Amino acid sequence: MKSTEPTSSTPTASDVGNKGSSAATMEEVINELVAANRILYRQGVVDAYGHVSTRHPHIPDAFLIASSKAPALVSPDHIIELGLDGQEISGIPQSLYLERFIHAEIYRVRPDVGAIVHSHSPSVLPFSVVPGVPLRPICHMSGFLASGAPVFEIRDTAGDGSDLLISTPKLGQALAATLGNRSVVLMRGHGSTVVGNNLREAVFQAIYTEINARLQREALALGTPVFLTAQESAACVATVSASMDRAWNLWIDQI
Repeated sequence: MKSTEPTSSTPTASDVGNKGSSAATMEEVINELVAANRILYRQGVVDAYGHVSTRHPHIPDAFLIASSKAPALVSPDHIIELGLDGQEISGIPQSLYLERFIHAEIYRVRPDVGAIVHSHSPSVLPFSVVPGVPLRPICHMSGFLASGAPVFEIRDTAGDGSDLLISTPKLGQALAATLGNRSVVLMRGHGSTVVGNNLREAVFQAIYTEINARLQREALALGTPVFLTAQESAACVATVSASMDRAWNLWIDQI
């Protein structure tokens, strides 16, 4: 069943996605962030848990994210502004995601990142716990995985008694270091974090990380897969980037 709450004023392909956040109004950015939450739920990347953020359109060292809500239930009223310390900039104090430091610390060290998705998507998680079986690009829609998806081992920072959550700046910094300049980092026994230059790209890559993981698992059951080369991956990324709004507009129509 479609939800009309965010889509009645949600920007189309000619709005936020093409103008860039610097030219978008706060209302447009918030509506797109609400839509991103619902798209990720609809596409099976998040469930009651997981979160998505976008860099603040007017404050480089801040980001927008929902208060601690299930993604499918997020509305514009739930969107809050956080600084890179993980604290609210202004307004009435809200319940915050424990793992907001994933977002804060990646934004701190990656000025190229405009949006972040953290999820526990089911096909991806197994690749975080089987050493020697890396997640690699298996189809043309996932060329962004060419540089690899390293696995963050929280034990190296928090010891062997943690709850696996990135609930402190120190853990966020360690995760960001493992991500490096890549698009995806897996989190052992937990899930993954995906980044993009903008919100639509981050959502696209989170969805196709899950799809690629499912396809790779199925291919491994048949034998040894043939993965994309670095050159093929680069060519595929260029082609897909030019048509990404097609996917976004389809997903918008489905929420």
